Amino acid sequence: MAQLSEPDVAISEKSATDAATQFARAQDFMTGAQKVMLEEVVFASNELLDRARTETHLFSELVSKMAGSHSVKDLKTMFEECGQHQLDFIRRDSERLFKHGQRMLETASNLFSDPSKS
Repeated sequence: MAQLSEPDVAISEKSATDAATQFARAQDFMTGAQKVMLEEVVFASNELLDRARTETHLFSELVSKMAGSHSVKDLKTMFEECGQHQLDFIRRDSERLFKHGQRMLETASNLFSDPSKS
C-alpha cells in the first residue's frame, strides 16, 4: 500500500476539517430553519386565536349597543363608536404584524449570515 507524503496528509486533513466545518454550518442552518418554522406556526395560531377573540368581543359589543339604542341618533352614534373600535383594532393588528415581519427578516438574515464574520 502506498504511503502518503506529508503534503498529501496535510491536504487530506485540511479537506476533512473543511468538510466537517461545512457540515456543522449546514446542520446549524437546518436547525435554525426548523426553529423559525415552528415559531411561525405558533405565532400564526396565536394570532388567529387572538383575532377571533377580539372580533367576537367587538361583535358582542355591537349587538349589545344595538339592543340598547332607542333612536336613530343612538344608532348613528353607536355605529360611529363601533367603527372607530374596528379601525383601532385594524391599526393595532397591522402594527403587530409589521413588527413581526421585521423580527422575521432579522431572524432570517441572521440565519443566512456567516458565523465566522460575527
